[in-house]
Amino acid sequence: MVASIPQNHAYIRHLGPEDGTGPLRLADPTPEGVRSGEQRWWPPVMLGPDWVRAHDFDLAHLHFGFDARPPEELQDFVDALHATGRPLVFTVHDLRNPHHPTRALHDEQLEVLVRGADALVTLTRGAAAEIARRWGREAVVVPHPHVVDFRTMQVAADARARRRSGQFRVGLHVKSVRASMDPLAVLPVLAETVAGLPGAVLQVNVHAELHDPAGRSHDPVVAAAIDVAAAHRHVDLRVHDYLADDQAFYSYLNSLDVSVLPYRFGTHSGWLEACRDLGTTVVAPTCGFYAEQGPVLTYEMDEDRFDPASLRDAVTAAYDARPPFGATVPERRRQRAEIAAAHAEVYRSVTERV
Repeated sequence: MVASIPQNHAYIRHLGPEDGTGPLRLADPTPEGVRSGEQRWWPPVMLGPDWVRAHDFDLAHLHFGFDARPPEELQDFVDALHATGRPLVFTVHDLRNPHHPTRALHDEQLEVLVRGADALVTLTRGAAAEIARRWGREAVVVPHPHVVDFRTMQVAADARARRRSGQFRVGLHVKSVRASMDPLAVLPVLAETVAGLPGAVLQVNVHAELHDPAGRSHDPVVAAAIDVAAAHRHVDLRVHDYLADDQAFYSYLNSLDVSVLPYRFGTHSGWLEACRDLGTTVVAPTCGFYAEQGPVLTYEMDEDRFDPASLRDAVTAAYDARPPFGATVPERRRQRAEIAAAHAEVYRSVTERV
């Protein structure tokens, strides 16, 4: 029995064998004040030491949800696990939290979790090397599994194969502009680049709460820059609320030829993996370890530097070559079996040691 934190997440659901024979994972407890029908796992109740002591399971596997937890509370969680004889497996998804404007809190959280975990997993060799350098610990490298279900992947592949050639759609989704994003840097370059590519369109998606002066996350500077770009006939502006569900998200990505990630910092990306599942080419920055997740086109951008020419070159290369950077269903199926076997070995090893 595994206490996955969380359990109801595409990444976690796809760690086990496709036939469902993997380890049993406890359902996410409903946080206080949240109706069970909403199926929300935030904030994760399993991170509480009282919950750990009151429930029966073999090991805890932490992925997400500790963003707002003080390091002292995370230490209480680790101590409760060890005091009750349960090991902790920690998958290090983020070495730099994309939602935190500075790295101090996340570094303190990692200090507790990386040092306190009985086994570490991460997604790329680059991340494993950074973990070894910073903490002197070895992390098992297991790739990110597919995000999109196999049936939707196949339907998307068939639809893309039938799509008429001609228009080339580049997508920039600024959402509500989380801390790691810098759309003001990339937007003018993308608008200029796409203007010079016959048949190309730049689709800019933005959440209504950022664009609307009365919105909760309104940013007048970003909204004004988006409006300036939208005045060009080759820019297609889409202002909307959060995408309603997974299928809306997948349909959006599948409609694009290219998705540009406008990140100054970060580590890994589930968005990138969803693009690969749906046959959408990713243009990713050189920060983090995005390029190690799978075939992508890169441009130079991090917290200290942005090279506009490299972004122009990446988009132009995607336009000229139309490379098949997506992952096929058979490839993802084979990878999922390997991922499931790797996690089973981590679980076996850690429970035997503890």
